[in-house]
Amino acid sequence: MDTNTTAHHGNRKVMNRFDVTQRLVARLHKNEAVIGGIGNTNFDLWMAGQRPQNFYMLGSMGLACPIALGVALAQPGRGVVALEGDGSLLMQLSCLATIGTLKPKNLLILVMDNACYQITGSQPTATASNVDLVGVARASGLESSHWAADEPSFEHLVERCLAEPGPHLIAVRIDGKSATGSTERDPVAIRQRFMRGISTAA
Repeated sequence: MDTNTTAHHGNRKVMNRFDVTQRLVARLHKNEAVIGGIGNTNFDLWMAGQRPQNFYMLGSMGLACPIALGVALAQPGRGVVALEGDGSLLMQLSCLATIGTLKPKNLLILVMDNACYQITGSQPTATASNVDLVGVARASGLESSHWAADEPSFEHLVERCLAEPGPHLIAVRIDGKSATGSTERDPVAIRQRFMRGISTAA
């Protein structure tokens, strides 16, 4: 399987976001920090198993990757994963240029692409037509950017990207199913738990 071939998301298997999230969490063995973008992305992260190293975004669309970048730069010895949806990444697309310039070796971006703004009514995003986020990432300097062809491909890519210097981006074409639950709505508790999880608070 050639995971380095650029291809539009339409050529990839449609997977389930919660299943993909569970597969990711099962491969976190080194206290990696995970930043979950708003909406269904972090709802499924919450339901896949709470970890003190997880940060759950509330009401800040497009900021998962910038926050993950900050953590990666502050703690270069820790693996950092940003979970983001296609709509949120499109809203803050310039972050890819910044990441491609700074090239943090410990950062992995995982993009869940369902080609729509699911939470607000499933309006189509630009990825529903002509925008390939893997191509955009590569053009921004993230040479290690890939579409996951199917579940085994996804697991292989995650393991490889967590083991090798980055930055990396993995995009997954997902279905339109709703999240399996909802994140707690206490931003102070989320922040404090995360700070303790990455050892920046007593």
